[in-house]
Amino acid sequence: MRDNVRAMVRVAAETLALDGPVYEFGSYQVEGQIGIADLREYFPGRKYIGCDMRPGPGVDRVEDLGELTLADGTASTIVCVETLEHVFEVRRAADELMRVLAPGGIMIVTTPFDFRLHDYPSDYWRLTPSCMARLFAPLDGLVVGWQGLESDPHTVFAIGAKAPVPDYFATGVTRFMNGMQTWLNAQAAQVPLSRLIKRWTIGLLRSKGERRRELAEFDIGYTIRLPAQGDWRAAMGLEVAEKSVSPRRSMPR
Repeated sequence: MRDNVRAMVRVAAETLALDGPVYEFGSYQVEGQIGIADLREYFPGRKYIGCDMRPGPGVDRVEDLGELTLADGTASTIVCVETLEHVFEVRRAADELMRVLAPGGIMIVTTPFDFRLHDYPSDYWRLTPSCMARLFAPLDGLVVGWQGLESDPHTVFAIGAKAPVPDYFATGVTRFMNGMQTWLNAQAAQVPLSRLIKRWTIGLLRSKGERRRELAEFDIGYTIRLPAQGDWRAAMGLEVAEKSVSPRRSMPR
């Protein structure tokens, strides 16, 4: 599991008041990831059920994400990170996640975009932010974000809330954005000097696109859609339209 994805789940757990039971889909910890991919520590005191298509480390329940056996509204919180790219019926999987999410529940979904093929057991898709927004459009509250270069991000993610959207969701999203920016700032400040020197010395040998991708490694952006009802602008501290906002937060260069 990539460090930025693990950080995203931690920050979400700290800022969004996520209730149990928590269902993680894609919880199988592949070789070399045992322990690193375990997210349970971020949800203390809450029932946590790890689900995957095969038994193994981190798996409490075997489930096919394209055809879940869970009843409607079972999960108060859903965590599905670095998984949808491995599901061939990805649209059906998104529908199933929304079906089993409880009313007022929140889900966290991430996928890689600019990333190598990784067959666990197969790797099918790279989902753009617009694709993620379409897949989870039925949710009444939806944050779709990306990390890296906006036109070629390394990570795409979504945080969604099912109606009735909790009153704290907008405030929690703002806290999440601030928390992620704090983590990204810290990571950017810790880039080894040797890597910075290498970046500049061989930069002229790289294409313009490669240089832009590397410089944007710690950039993050969001598109946010919230219900028309309620004073979400005040809750988020943003001057935005009632139905949507597209804040983009980037590291200074």
